[in-house]
This record gives sequence, C-alpha cells and structure tokens, in this order.
Amino acid sequence: MKLTYILPLVCMVGLSGCATQGALDSVSNDVDTVKTRMFSVEKDLAGLREESKLSVSSVEKGFKSDVAAVRKMSADIQATIDSTKSEMQALNGKLDDTSVALKKPTEDLVRYREDADKRIIALEDRILKQQKVLDDLTNKMSADAKKEMPAPVPVTGDALYLNGLELFKSGNMPAAREQFAKFLEQNPQHDLAANAHFWIGETHFSEKNYEPAILSYQEVIKNYPGKEKVTAAMLKQGMAFSAIKDAKSAKYVLKKLIEKFPKSEEAKRAKSMLKEIR
Repeated sequence: MKLTYILPLVCMVGLSGCATQGALDSVSNDVDTVKTRMFSVEKDLAGLREESKLSVSSVEKGFKSDVAAVRKMSADIQATIDSTKSEMQALNGKLDDTSVALKKPTEDLVRYREDADKRIIALEDRILKQQKVLDDLTNKMSADAKKEMPAPVPVTGDALYLNGLELFKSGNMPAAREQFAKFLEQNPQHDLAANAHFWIGETHFSEKNYEPAILSYQEVIKNYPGKEKVTAAMLKQGMAFSAIKDAKSAKYVLKKLIEKFPKSEEAKRAKSMLKEIR
C-alpha cells in the first residue's frame, strides 16, 4: 500500500520538475528575443536621433543663411532708396536753379519791352503834340493872313490817336482800342495808321487775347512793310505765337525778322527768344 502511493507521487514530482524547466527555458528565450528587439529598437532610435540632429542642424544653418541673405538684401535696398532720395533732392535743386535761371531772362525781356514801349509812347506823344502846336500855329497864321476865309477845320485824327495813347498808358485797353479803331476809320491813309494797328494789337496782347493780337500785328507786317513798326510787330507776333504754344509759327516769324532786319534791336531779342523756344 505504501509503495503504491509513493510511486505515483514520485512520478508526479518528476513530471512537475520537467514542466517547470521547459517553461523557464521558453521564458528565457522570449526574454532574450525581447532584449534583442529592444536593442535593435534602441539602435534604430539612436540612428533616428542622430539623423534628426543633423537634419535640424542643416535646416537651422540654411535658415540662418537665408535670414542673413534677406537682411543683406534689405540693407542693399535701403541703401539704394537712400541714394535715390539723395539724387532726387539734388535733381530738384538743379531744376529749381534752372527754373530761376530761365525765368530771369524772360523777366528782363518783359521789363525791357515795357520800358521800350513807354519810350516809344512818350516819343510819339511828343511828336504829335509838337505837330499839333505846329498845326495850330499854321492855322493861326493862315487865319491872320486870310481873316475873311473860314476857320480851318481842326484835325481830329491826331486827337483821336493821342487819346488812344493816353488811354493805353492809363491801362484802359478797351477804350484805347476803340479810339485807335475810330482813328483808322476816319484816317485810313494817315502816316500813323500802321502805329494804330500796332497799338490795337498791344491792347489785345495786354489782355492776353493773343489770337486777335496776332491779326493786328499782321496788318502792320502785311500792309505797311516800310514802316518802323514792322520790326516791333514781328517781334510781338512771335511772342504771341509762343504764348499760345505755337512754337513752329513763333520760330518762323522770329527767323524772318532776323533775316529781313538783322541789325535791328528786335532782331537781337528775337535771337534770344529762339534759344528759349522748344
């Protein structure tokens, strides 16, 4: 009985010992496999970390390089802008200087013309007054010599002309123009007819009505070629064309003036004007 129980017990113990050893070996193998895999994973992770560091370093270097390039480009652009501003300021200064330099001859020309006009008006005024005194004296002498003869009719042409000049000098252009027109209507063949046409042109020019001024000057140029006012009319006609931006006509008239009257004072002024007309 005792032996019968002992043998199965021994067998059970032996089988139990064998099963436990096999399980341990299997677990040990699994542990080794896991360790191997963990080692491999750690190795892969280390490689990835290294690659990441290199990649990040490369990107950082590239970024820094791009930032530096952008900064340099920005600095270059700013330098170019500053340089352009300086050049523009310098050019503006030169333009202002040029404008002042160009304006001065024009002002001198206008001043000279106004002075010349005043002298001409004064001279004509004196001549006409002397002529009137002479006419009055002649009429008086004739009246004394021929008391029975009717008194001579007073000359109204000169009076109209003088009135026109006085009105022109006072700045009343419409009234002056009316007096000169009446003078021409009553005395179309008068020696001062060319002058009257010229002064009518001057009244229009003073009011900046350049087209009718051009026509009045043309009356002098065309119909009174031998009169002294022709050169003045040609010069003022050129100035009127220039004022309405008709450079081609202005140049033509001024060149004609220089060609026909090269020694006149107006020809000298025409040469100066030609340099300014573009």
